[in-house]
Amino acid sequence: MTEKTTEKAAGSPGGTGPTPSDEGAAEEFWEARYRAGERLFSGEPNVALRTEASDLPPGRALDLGCGEGADAIWLAQRGWRVTAVDVSPTALLRGARHARAAGVDDRVAWHRHDLARSFPTGTFDLVSAHFLHSPVELPRGQILRTAAAAVAPGGTLLVVGHAGWPSWETAPDPHVVFPTPDDVLADLALSPREWEVRVATTYDRQLTGPDGQPASRRDNTVRVWRRDTSAGG
Repeated sequence: MTEKTTEKAAGSPGGTGPTPSDEGAAEEFWEARYRAGERLFSGEPNVALRTEASDLPPGRALDLGCGEGADAIWLAQRGWRVTAVDVSPTALLRGARHARAAGVDDRVAWHRHDLARSFPTGTFDLVSAHFLHSPVELPRGQILRTAAAAVAPGGTLLVVGHAGWPSWETAPDPHVVFPTPDDVLADLALSPREWEVRVATTYDRQLTGPDGQPASRRDNTVRVWRRDTSAGG
């Protein structure tokens, strides 16, 4: 299945805009993007989530940067109870509306967080972070380490990001560096006694370009499992 071009990571991975010290910059940027149209994303769950989470037993899930809610709704439809987080109030309102239409509004809680400043409390059986790139500067490594700390024993952290520009991009910014799976793992700095790396790969994803043309983009997937040491895991 192809996906539309309106992805979360439309900008540079590291961020070239205002820094996290510019309070409200992230919300201002993403609100402007969401309000520019009726829908920013395709409404389809991310391919990597469907691939990596289909075999996981449902429990409590945290969707970081949930956008308009497609991933959260997909999880809820499979029995998960989901905490869906985004910096944009407009995105959260749309996600809640889509969840009601899908009949899973009782299984998804929507919360606004600027992840550079605040983070949901509690632990989760799945923490999913898809395309946490932004033109507004983002402390991505710090956020991912906080995400790992929120994974319950026996749970999974899933981190998906872009590995390069989309095929229709003819003049990419040469200063942008996309993190590799090894970069993600280095940022996470996970103890091998506590964590097992189950997936660390780069792949080509088929999607639809801005003019309706077939296109592709390389993405990275990192999936790690937190050992349940209390059960001798």
